[in-house]
Amino acid sequence: MDAVNKPAHKRKLFGHPVGLYILFFTEMWERFSYYGMRGILVLYLTAETLGDNPGLGWLNAEALSLYGWYTMLVYVASIPGGIIADKIVGQKRAVMIGGFLLVAGHGILSVEQMWAFYTGLALIVSGVGMLKPNISTLVGSLYRQGDERRDKGFSIFYIGINVGAALAALSVAYVADIYGWHAGFGLAAIGMVLGQVVYMSGQKYLVEVGNKPERATAASGNVSIGEIFSQQFSRKTPLTVTLALAVVSSLVAFLFIQDQQWAYILFFIFLSVVVGMMITIYGDLDNQQEKDRYLVLLLSFIIVIVFWGAFEQAGGLMNLYAENRTDRMVFGYEVPAAALQFFNPFYILILAIPVANFWLWWKHRGKEASSLFKMANGVIIMGLGFVFMVFASMQYEALGKSALYWLALAYLFHTVGELSASPVALSFITKLAPVRYGALMMGVYFAATGLGNKVAGLIGESASELGELTIFSGITIFCVVFGLLVIALIKPLKRLTHGVEEAERKMDD
Repeated sequence: MDAVNKPAHKRKLFGHPVGLYILFFTEMWERFSYYGMRGILVLYLTAETLGDNPGLGWLNAEALSLYGWYTMLVYVASIPGGIIADKIVGQKRAVMIGGFLLVAGHGILSVEQMWAFYTGLALIVSGVGMLKPNISTLVGSLYRQGDERRDKGFSIFYIGINVGAALAALSVAYVADIYGWHAGFGLAAIGMVLGQVVYMSGQKYLVEVGNKPERATAASGNVSIGEIFSQQFSRKTPLTVTLALAVVSSLVAFLFIQDQQWAYILFFIFLSVVVGMMITIYGDLDNQQEKDRYLVLLLSFIIVIVFWGAFEQAGGLMNLYAENRTDRMVFGYEVPAAALQFFNPFYILILAIPVANFWLWWKHRGKEASSLFKMANGVIIMGLGFVFMVFASMQYEALGKSALYWLALAYLFHTVGELSASPVALSFITKLAPVRYGALMMGVYFAATGLGNKVAGLIGESASELGELTIFSGITIFCVVFGLLVIALIKPLKRLTHGVEEAERKMDD
């Protein structure tokens, strides 16, 4: 049967299933809407209420606090989104539902009312939670197990993410600057509508993937979050630790936190339950090898939190710095602050292959090239990017404005750090996670990413009291010291992995 007569879902384009390109453009427009809205969110919150482009007039600390909560919840929502897809509706329908929620959320944000603002954020959190984890699963499902095209397919998909982010940084920023913040939110909504149209029109290419799960899912061998939750509250040690942490942390929040007190109490209870679940899983592992690898896995989650806690200053504190402290005049035109978010996806598109090739060359020279080593170096390189923000802050204190090139250089280092750490982290977690807890560990990875985003918001908030120079210096020092500490522990940590990457390398050879 020739290609023309093949069923739609069996057709290929440039050697890959046509469904890949449907998902490529769906994700591209979804990321366009998300990063477009994210790029102007903090700027809209802090813009003066009576200015040329009126915003909400919030203090920087208030805006960064909301930014931290919002970006955290976007990732944490991936956990219930993944569970709903796996247990009830299937990944394909979950992406569809998520798309409709996102269209509604971004559309409502364009309405100039506070009820619309909070409703829009809630819908976006729910929509990303349904779409984000499940569309990636659909990409993997397009390829059979062992298909050598899978990695290249994910690379193509990753390009879509960054094309969407780059387009959003430019177009949404300029529309918001010229026509107003709500016009920018409206453009993000239009992007999501285009993504949803692409996805709905391409269903014939996704017939065999992500369908509604069968009732009998127990045979898969995966342990669900519900099973772990019930085990946690039926075993003495995890239950005691969970309750003790929940009580102590809630008491601390009640006594010492004034603003958003109940939000922090719920947040600390959530963290306590997660810690209890981690202890439950450790006690349930069969042998010492699994337990050792699991401990290294937990360390990798800490690295993830540290990395994103620093990196996500991009949409928060660095965004405000670009707006209020940076000379953005280029050839007589003032570049909108949100447009500077273009640097990161642009650098990714031109540096992804060179950075990957560098690590391959480094490995072939017989140098240390383990995942932990790459992740630690990613944290260090990203942290060194804040040195340029230190210079920018010093220049601002001396001259009243800092140059645009400091931000360009900072984002360059942040991107190289991201390319060294982020792609590796997810792969490393899949290698270390006990087989029956693989899906659950993916959920915990998203939770760790969300926690990193919340940490970013907290760091940004403190800049109001401590000043940007202190914050940027502190991030640099902490990231470099933390990364060097991980590198110093590489050998004992690799022993705890029991050769998981060395075995894989022998298979490749």
